[in-house]
Amino acid sequence: MMAAMDTFPEFEAVESPPPVGLVLGTDDATPLSFWVALAPGQVLQLDDVVVTARVLPDGGRVVISGIVNQVRARLEGARFDSDVFLVNDGVLPAEVSEAAEVLATRVAPEFYVPPLPGTPVLRATGSARDEALYFDQMAKKLPLGLGRDGHPVFLDLEFLDGTRGAHVNISGISGVATKTSYACFLLHALFSSGVLGAEARNTKALIFNVKGEDLLFLDRPNTQLADEHREVYGLLGLPAAPFTSVGFFAPPRPADPAAGPNVATRKDGAVRSFFWTLHEFCTEELLPFVFADAEDDRQQFSIIIGNVTARLREAVPISDAGAVRIDGVDCRSYADLVDLMIERVSDDLTRPQWAGPAMVSGSVGAFIRRLAASVRPLRPLVRGDIDRPQGHRVSTEGQQVTVVDLHALPDRAKRFVVGVTLRREFDRKEATGQPRPELFVVLDELNKYAPRDGSSPIKEILLDMAERGRSLGIILVGAQQTASEVERRVVGQSAVKIVGRLDPAEATRSEYDFLPAATRKRATIAKPGTMFVSQPQLPVPLVIEFPFPAWATRPSEAEAPPPPFLPDGRPAVPADPFSVLPS
Repeated sequence: MMAAMDTFPEFEAVESPPPVGLVLGTDDATPLSFWVALAPGQVLQLDDVVVTARVLPDGGRVVISGIVNQVRARLEGARFDSDVFLVNDGVLPAEVSEAAEVLATRVAPEFYVPPLPGTPVLRATGSARDEALYFDQMAKKLPLGLGRDGHPVFLDLEFLDGTRGAHVNISGISGVATKTSYACFLLHALFSSGVLGAEARNTKALIFNVKGEDLLFLDRPNTQLADEHREVYGLLGLPAAPFTSVGFFAPPRPADPAAGPNVATRKDGAVRSFFWTLHEFCTEELLPFVFADAEDDRQQFSIIIGNVTARLREAVPISDAGAVRIDGVDCRSYADLVDLMIERVSDDLTRPQWAGPAMVSGSVGAFIRRLAASVRPLRPLVRGDIDRPQGHRVSTEGQQVTVVDLHALPDRAKRFVVGVTLRREFDRKEATGQPRPELFVVLDELNKYAPRDGSSPIKEILLDMAERGRSLGIILVGAQQTASEVERRVVGQSAVKIVGRLDPAEATRSEYDFLPAATRKRATIAKPGTMFVSQPQLPVPLVIEFPFPAWATRPSEAEAPPPPFLPDGRPAVPADPFSVLPS
């Protein structure tokens, strides 16, 4: 082996450990992949980074770096399966041979020739590892987690912030793939690593919480955080601390909206209730989001929706609480408004048609049925009976991270909230005309809001966000269990693709072609906290593990702060902060 080393003076330029093996001669070696026969006493595991080189006839040198994709062990000299017993007893002479398949990540210079059999292969460490994984070419490195070798793995921020690409898509089994946890870790790394520089102060995140109330404690330290977890944050250059600027919003209680937000675990007044007034519903043209599901385009009432929406723009406010008068009728609740719309589209003889001319009864009936079904889920969210409604608007102003809790809402109400909130933020960013400061939108269950089939107002917004958001400074961090059920254009526009634990059937879909075959199999058995990250600069996905959350992810982990009191003994924070707003 040392004779082989003498052939390659490039390995003598720096002091390095002995090679882990030689390029195998019994399997094809190509510029993109090759096999390494391991030397005695050496071992390679999946995801190890290695480097080899080839000297050209003109004296030039090509360095080929790569990642171990597969490892194998076999008996040389054995022919039958049962020969292993004879070899073990010393009856049959045979030797154990170990080899590793390497997928090339970088060829420098880009002169694509294969490494020659017998060429030494070294483990890449230090600057050689950085070069193999293109970390040396990243001007702004965002820490993604730790690699299998225990060293940090980075993402080129230019492929996330819109400079050269944008958007993140995360796939994996619910409850195992830790999709939302990893999305929160990415935000934590963005805001606290220093990679954003002075822009970090004004960069914001909007998170839709669709499962449980776990995200209502992002600002609380995690009491389960151990010293070994803090060490991982130290290796990544991140503080082991919760988010420092978070605003929480939740729907009002259906029975008594004045009592505050409908949450069961956080009672310290940090969560604010949200809803829209009837006047906002009418003048901001929110009616289409009542029908925001995948079947909208298959129905013939889309014209009716447009005509009725135009009629609602004529609404006149009749109270400070947001009640309206339309066509001479006062509406003080969402049920009143729905009754008016149903009456007007049904009455096509004595009044001008709200539905529009030549509307068939079947289309009108479908519109009425769907509209009537929306009363129960949307009644708490569209109101005209609460004073000072301006204090109950979802807003990303005033805090860096905004969490909108949807977990207790029916699906129809979830779609309405997501659609209306996204449109407001999209319109706001579009009106500024500036991509900075950026807004990162985290949305789980993306398959519900941008399904592969059909169309809806929400899907159109998400498509617009995926295709134009980069120029507007809106970055989508979407997550779903099955990427195969999400609109291709939304997934395809994501520069960064991340996979956690996958269902075996889902792993065979074409949406995961960016994963090598061996990596797809590994994804079906990946443990929580392990993610496979694909970014444009690297031709091979990297396997990382991200640290235990430094912020509480459930009430039992939250460190409760002492309750604040005024000098007279009254609580400093009321149950509903907006109940003390001045008139």
